[in-house]
Amino acid sequence: MQHQDDADHVALIQAAWHRERPDLDVSPQAVIGRLHRLAARLTAELTLVYQRYGLSEGEFDVLAALRRAGAPYERAPGELAAHTMVTTGAMTKRIDRLERAGLVTRRTAEDDRRGRVVALTDAGLRLIDEAFTAHMRNEHRLLSHLSPGEAGALEALLTAWQQRLEGAGPTGRTG
Repeated sequence: MQHQDDADHVALIQAAWHRERPDLDVSPQAVIGRLHRLAARLTAELTLVYQRYGLSEGEFDVLAALRRAGAPYERAPGELAAHTMVTTGAMTKRIDRLERAGLVTRRTAEDDRRGRVVALTDAGLRLIDEAFTAHMRNEHRLLSHLSPGEAGALEALLTAWQQRLEGAGPTGRTG
């Protein structure tokens, strides 16, 4: 027996809009609405793992960006902002919190006395390695609801769509 909560929420919204505004084609909601709801659900599932390690999503991203940099696991704050797609102000707050937790250090850049460098501490390296391992297990679990063929097809579709949207610019127009 299907509960009301189990019903396809997007289909219910589309039906209501079709009833109220039959003059509009609401078919994009079938994709956009489901992607939006799925993204929210995935974010909730992913952040549960980060929280087990005492990290927010943003803090996990900073530690992961430092870890991906390779030894000696450091980057300039501006690079970190670019690699995690946040403002430098937001990055400063994340770095402050991670530094207080003993997971990163800040120092003056050797090649530019005005610049700063953020680096993983030994504790930060251990934590991100452990958290990232758990994160990958979680992502595998989430994708296990799809067959390998479905996951591959979805990846190809999303990649193509993302590339086309990014090529279209903010107005959505190409050329």
